[in-house]
Amino acid sequence: MKAGGPSSDNLAVVTEQRSHGFERGTDGPKVIVAGVDGSDSSLRAAAYASGLARRQGALLALVYVQPVLAAGAALGAPVADATEEVAEDLVAQVREAMERFKGAFDVRWEFHTFRGDPYNGLVKAADDLKADAVVVGASEQAGHRIVGSVAVRLVKAGRWPVTVVP
Repeated sequence: MKAGGPSSDNLAVVTEQRSHGFERGTDGPKVIVAGVDGSDSSLRAAAYASGLARRQGALLALVYVQPVLAAGAALGAPVADATEEVAEDLVAQVREAMERFKGAFDVRWEFHTFRGDPYNGLVKAADDLKADAVVVGASEQAGHRIVGSVAVRLVKAGRWPVTVVP
């Protein structure tokens, strides 16, 4: 036996059987989820996520979570119509931006809407889409520094790498 080399008596042959199913985190991200709500920080997060998706050859899944405002609906406010308009406006903005950069900046993308609170909607989207990464904008609301923003809750969940864009 050579000095420092393994002895044939001590070598164990290990065989691994690999599943050909879904495996998170191999060969770079395949799906990047970006939360958008029309705020400046969420649009910056979408731009950042689109750059990541382009460089990695990943699918960019833009997710808008339509808030369910029970109090507003109970008072007869057209909540569903307003949130639907926001979703339509966001899709139009994304299409316009993608058309503007077509050829020089091609990204595969999808737009998804979910109903509920933003945290649970993004968690559901990331799980359903088998996200490898989540990108969100930093909260612009002062109260979130005390209660905790969606971004902080996503980071604490520890289920995906989360990038918070200022």
